Amino acid sequence: MALEDAKSEVDRALSGEATGLAYENVFAGVTSFLRRSLTKDPAGADLAVMGVPFDQAVTHRPGARFGPRAIREASSLMAGDVPYGWGYSPLERFRVVDTGDMAFDYAKPAEVPGLIEARAAAVLASGAACLTLGGDHSITLPLLRAHVARHGPVALLQFDAHPDTWADNAQDRVDHGTFVYKALQEGLIDAGRSVQIGMRVEVEGEGKPPVARFDARAVHASDILPAVREVLGDGPVYLTFDIDVLDPAFAPGTGTPVWGGLTTVQAGLLLRGLAGIDLIGADVVEVSPPYDHADITAIAAAHVAYELVALWGWSRR
Repeated sequence: MALEDAKSEVDRALSGEATGLAYENVFAGVTSFLRRSLTKDPAGADLAVMGVPFDQAVTHRPGARFGPRAIREASSLMAGDVPYGWGYSPLERFRVVDTGDMAFDYAKPAEVPGLIEARAAAVLASGAACLTLGGDHSITLPLLRAHVARHGPVALLQFDAHPDTWADNAQDRVDHGTFVYKALQEGLIDAGRSVQIGMRVEVEGEGKPPVARFDARAVHASDILPAVREVLGDGPVYLTFDIDVLDPAFAPGTGTPVWGGLTTVQAGLLLRGLAGIDLIGADVVEVSPPYDHADITAIAAAHVAYELVALWGWSRR
């Protein structure tokens, strides 16, 4: 295909084509993630994108339920491009599909984690890897449960302004600030191989962090990549990217913004520098379009998600 195809190509998401770049007009057509084929059945896919439009576990500003839609729309801008700096084209090398958004009853939020886990487990059982678009950060706990059931305990690589380690032993609570605490309690993550990047809030009574932590000041001050890679090692890694790890100047559309965060340049260099890790799953969360301006946050999140596709495919290409 070439740019000339923009004259005739439309709604590639509905055509059934699963690989290759998309050249239709970015301002028209069905906005699946990167114009990938829309299908509820990921069988035969290498990587499946799943939306979870859930934001009923937030502690401040809502709106992340609109995140998956906004990220998909912003991703249309990149559907005809190879991700910069990776040296290969994951959309041409792998069969990537978009499975749409997960269904749930918004009036029964306590049921949602179980539904997320079941849906992610079904995607993984099909043989595809799973990239999830959120939604608030509570969705990562059931995603971890599904991935650990298939891969065993994983290293957690968390990009976030907040550690999400607030104590919570009530199993019926759904809270976006407690998923790491619960994941540690359940033995889902290998604490000795897990890393948090970008934190810039104090956690009362926490003491020594339960996992390796490189706060935002550390990122600003030095190259943390060698240390991060050393901690992660060679085992399976699940990566969760809370968009509020970015400074509000680069991601205003989020529920709990904190100043002093990473720039998009820093985030991009870190993700590119992780090439070669055994990434087995990932999510991008906490994009809240009602608080966005000029789609700044959605565009950043779409770029992050595309980088995660490239990062996942790097060691499989």
